[in-house]
Amino acid sequence: MNEQEDKPVRGLPERLPDGEKILWQGAPRWGALARWGFHVRKIALYFALLLTWQVASNINDGVPADDVVAAAFWLVLVAATAIGLFSAFAWAIARSTTYTITNRRVVLRVGVAFPGSINLPFRRIKAAGLRRRRDGTGDIPLTLMADDSVPWVLLWPHVRPWRLRRAEPMLRSIPDADKVAALLARALSDDMATRTPVSDPDSPASPAASAA
Repeated sequence: MNEQEDKPVRGLPERLPDGEKILWQGAPRWGALARWGFHVRKIALYFALLLTWQVASNINDGVPADDVVAAAFWLVLVAATAIGLFSAFAWAIARSTTYTITNRRVVLRVGVAFPGSINLPFRRIKAAGLRRRRDGTGDIPLTLMADDSVPWVLLWPHVRPWRLRRAEPMLRSIPDADKVAALLARALSDDMATRTPVSDPDSPASPAASAA
């Protein structure tokens, strides 16, 4: 049985309270995560260039054909192992991850060996960005309030790269990223509207009354 199946609601640590509803759930697309998160194509290109240089150098040095083939075989084996491990890790991460957006928060259910939930109420989120990919997937980084933070090590790899001092949680390699980003933007805006006090024009303490 999948670890998440014994939870009251898939992807969440507990049942939703009254008034809260799920707007969207998803997970990284493992192929996109392998390509953009773990850079398997760049790794493959690196080994391809290294293999080309090695074969050309050995031939130029007069190395016997059998030795050239043997050396190339071992390099290809190393490359295939590295790419395979990164791809398998991306698949495992995608399988064990559930991103949830409700009308009140974002929840990241993450962890391959030790699953856990990272709960981000909208009041903790200052802004949400979007990085589109050519394959239709994308990343949505979340900028937290100045007095709020989540340790980078707890978020990785669901975190914006190179933001070590102030880690930014990130929904990585999700399909239909444009639609998800728009949905999240509306949810954040609606939540902000409900939390912003409405001024009473008849109250002497209100800005409108003071201006008059």
